[in-house]
Amino acid sequence: MWVRNKYTGPDGGLYTGPGGGLYTGPGGGAYTGPGGGLYMGLGGGLYTGPDDNPYMSNWPPREYLLEALKKASQTNIIQFLLSHGF
Repeated sequence: MWVRNKYTGPDGGLYTGPGGGLYTGPGGGAYTGPGGGLYMGLGGGLYTGPDDNPYMSNWPPREYLLEALKKASQTNIIQFLLSHGF
C-alpha cells in the first residue's frame, strides 16, 4: 500500500477534506454523486457499463480480461468469474 493511501493530510487516502479519499463532497472518493468514487453512473468510480473508451472503465472488455488472467495462470479467478455469470 502506498504511503499516500494512509495519509490523513490534503489529498491523502484517509483525508476527509476536498480531494481526499474519504471526502463525501463532489469529486471525493466517498461521494455518491456524479464523478464520485461511489457513483455508479457514467464517470463514477463504480461505473461498469459501456464506455466510448473501455480502457478507462473499471473493467477491461471481458475477452481481454480473461486472456490476461489466462496468461497469468489465474485459472481460479477465471473459474470464479465464469461461475458467477461473467
